[in-house]
Amino acid sequence: MKKVIILGAGGNIAGHVIDILTEKENVNLTLFVRNARRLKNVDSSKARIVEGDVLNYAQLKAAIAGQDIVYANLAGDLGAMAQNIVKAMNETGVKRLIFISSIGIYDTPLRPVLGPYRAAADVIEASDIEYTILRPTWFTNTNEVDYELTRKSEPEKGSVISQKSLATFITEIIERPERYVCENLGINKPNS
Repeated sequence: MKKVIILGAGGNIAGHVIDILTEKENVNLTLFVRNARRLKNVDSSKARIVEGDVLNYAQLKAAIAGQDIVYANLAGDLGAMAQNIVKAMNETGVKRLIFISSIGIYDTPLRPVLGPYRAAADVIEASDIEYTILRPTWFTNTNEVDYELTRKSEPEKGSVISQKSLATFITEIIERPERYVCENLGINKPNS
């Protein structure tokens, strides 16, 4: 049984991931969210819901303890959040992290709106945890699964990706956490 915690469980992408993971019998799911009312259509018998704030270190550490995989889909002060996540994972012995960043965080000049995403990626890459950083293009609500990956050293491609595609890829990593370890990947719909 894999123990998976989703930080920022009230977000749209997280919602798609929750839909997929609650159908899996081999996943013990914890949803970490500031306000549980933001969770829509979540069967509470299939997931443990924890209200808390990633910037509150004590709450975060308590929620991460005992997990196998941390999936973070956050917004806000991402650099500080990443520092808390890495520290909590190190102190609790949890090694695997999937972190959602953004396309364009390595562009020069860096657009100010992307600064927090870049700060988080820098913190995570400097750590010794087993991370996968995902840099998706802009989201669509298209009901499709169609994506391609680019490595950090390669030019980013495409302009869009469906939320369902990104969620599907995230769940594939959760199912096979030995894949894409210590990788920073762009993800987009081919030829978009």
